[in-house]
Amino acid sequence: MKKILVIGAGRSSSSLIKYLLDNATNEDWLIRVGDMDLSIAEEKVNDHPRGEAFAFNALEPDQRAKEIEACDFVVSMLPARFHIEVVKDCILYKKDVITPSYVSKEMKALHEEAVNAGIIVMNEIGVDPGIDHLSAKKVLDEIADIGGEMTCFESFTGGLIAPESDNNPWNYKFTWNPRNVVLAGQGGAAKFIQEGKYKYIPYNKLFRRTEIINVEGRGNFEGYANRDSLKYRSIYGLEDIPTIYRGTLRKVGFSRAWNVFVQLGATDDSYILEGSKNMTHRDFINSFLAYNPHDSVELKLRYYLKIEQDDIIWDKLVWLGIFEDTPLNLEEDKTPAQILQQILEAKWTLEPHDKDMIVMWHKFGFRVDGIDREIHSSMSYIGADQTYTAMSDTVGLPVGICTKMILNGTIQLKGVQLPIHKEIYEPVLAELETFGIVFNEMEVEPVLY
Repeated sequence: MKKILVIGAGRSSSSLIKYLLDNATNEDWLIRVGDMDLSIAEEKVNDHPRGEAFAFNALEPDQRAKEIEACDFVVSMLPARFHIEVVKDCILYKKDVITPSYVSKEMKALHEEAVNAGIIVMNEIGVDPGIDHLSAKKVLDEIADIGGEMTCFESFTGGLIAPESDNNPWNYKFTWNPRNVVLAGQGGAAKFIQEGKYKYIPYNKLFRRTEIINVEGRGNFEGYANRDSLKYRSIYGLEDIPTIYRGTLRKVGFSRAWNVFVQLGATDDSYILEGSKNMTHRDFINSFLAYNPHDSVELKLRYYLKIEQDDIIWDKLVWLGIFEDTPLNLEEDKTPAQILQQILEAKWTLEPHDKDMIVMWHKFGFRVDGIDREIHSSMSYIGADQTYTAMSDTVGLPVGICTKMILNGTIQLKGVQLPIHKEIYEPVLAELETFGIVFNEMEVEPVLY
């Protein structure tokens, strides 16, 4: 019997753990799920005869080493910054390991050690990164097989609210880590290449530089640039491509309204707002505006950011309750970003009956025999409920499928790897289709600029 150690039983682990347990009898696995909150691990295992839940502090070196040494395979669902210590232990004890997170410089530096240990460290096998790699590389390889020369690659993903649960003027609710949503786009300018020219968008302009994208069967969305599109040139073998651009999807109108908080400074996480524990929502917004004892907070905000009274974004701001005298009730002073997150969570949290949605869209521009061609590939997927969300499914199922393939010997690669190889993306995409995660690929008339 193979023992699989799953580290972390949070929301994104639900579908992964269910997949592993569903396959455990046929594959002869024992699934050990460890989390600091034992009750969460127990809930996910649900008394399955092939599952064990236990209290586990993955940051405690001795306990972590003991559990990794005793298992056959490790899946780390921890926050990305904690993967590195897990992987070091996996190298020491020669255990294959998967994480759904981006490969950091520190992780990449472990490649040779992992090869020497004879293990695979599979990363970026969630949704984005993950399913984006699988689906994009499939089409890119097909284009290469017919002698196509890539001229343009664009890719966008959005974690959104499902249409049947979309009932607020922002057309948005938190479907993943709220903190990451509030801090999205920070940490440097977004960079990409367009028609051979390097382009950069600073954070304070990011949410006003969007493009409209029509996703087959789902209508129009707006996309804003991710922080670094350029690294995908080497990942996908597109070093000479004239245009490469990756971004995030939101419903049309979201970005311009969100830009209000960016321009105010309400998304800043670099300093503590003194006196904030005694503030109201209204005080919080007013703290970023000029002092004027005669004008209202609403009037000052409109004047400062040049928002007309009949502007549609005004309804979005009012709906959030940011002008209300609702106490923040903080135990201690916090950063602007932390306070904004608290305000948003009161309005953007999923209701028990709500469903979420993942939307992904790729554009491939290429030239064959001197003729320009273009393919669009899109996927939209709606979650089942609050446990098996679209986010949980699209993160967890690829991790589970890849775990099975490594344990079965289907994947023979060693070292720090990404799921960009045909022997990985073909079977993973095929099995994802059985769960309803399906890409629609269609060739369209190219738009030439």
